[in-house]
Amino acid sequence: MRLALHAPFDVGGVLGALAAHALPGAESHDSSAATHTRTVPAAHGPAAVTVRLTETHVDAVVEAGAPDVPAVLELVRRWLDLDVEPFGVVQVLGGDPLLGPLVAARPGLRVLGHVDGFEAAVVTVLGQQVSLAAARTFAARLVAAYGTLAPGNLRAFPRPERLAGVDPTELREAVRVTGARARTVHALATACADGLHITPGNDPALVRRQLLALPGVGPWTADYLALRALGDRDAYPAGDLVLRRALGGLHAQAAVARAESWRPLRAYAVTHLWTHAAYARM
Repeated sequence: MRLALHAPFDVGGVLGALAAHALPGAESHDSSAATHTRTVPAAHGPAAVTVRLTETHVDAVVEAGAPDVPAVLELVRRWLDLDVEPFGVVQVLGGDPLLGPLVAARPGLRVLGHVDGFEAAVVTVLGQQVSLAAARTFAARLVAAYGTLAPGNLRAFPRPERLAGVDPTELREAVRVTGARARTVHALATACADGLHITPGNDPALVRRQLLALPGVGPWTADYLALRALGDRDAYPAGDLVLRRALGGLHAQAAVARAESWRPLRAYAVTHLWTHAAYARM
């Protein structure tokens, strides 16, 4: 399927973010071919999609049952932020002295979302206070231990019901994380199995309160998920270390004040700063 978008589309920036977050076992990435393949949850079982990014469109190959294809394509559109009008972002952020040069260099940069809010939440929890590489390693162990077979020789991320039924001690041993981290994953899985939906369209403030009520989930995790999984384009994880470094080492409160003029598109500002600081160097 050929998916339309509003040009320009910053292929390099999006590919860098996809490569940085690719989950071994559940995703594969080829920067030279500008392609990325990952598993996608679907109503009739795990699906897989391969996207090829170009400056004018995205080509998607979906491996799923016919009834699931439209829903999978809609997930892809949200995942890659294909419906945004880049000119609107440039108008809001282009005049900022810090962001202006970054926006001018990458006017078509997208906010990378996610196809599965539960997966995003678990991987984010596993990434608390460790490097992104360590988080990917932990998540890959989780997929290997509890994931299911998916098209394309991949394994689908385990569903909430599956992890909710696993004792936290077993999770700790399988993933090789601390007991506290394993208990947080288990609490998150239980909450999602019981009706917590970390998906676009839900009230970000409500989901944030529900997340913060879970043991081991703090403001950074909730704000990061608002950006990646809820589609909140004003989400702003002020406590993020990479973001604060990009802002010259500001503490969280000062980082919030610095971003006031970026409303209501702070998520795009964060993405530009992340891309400049990390993803663009990959």
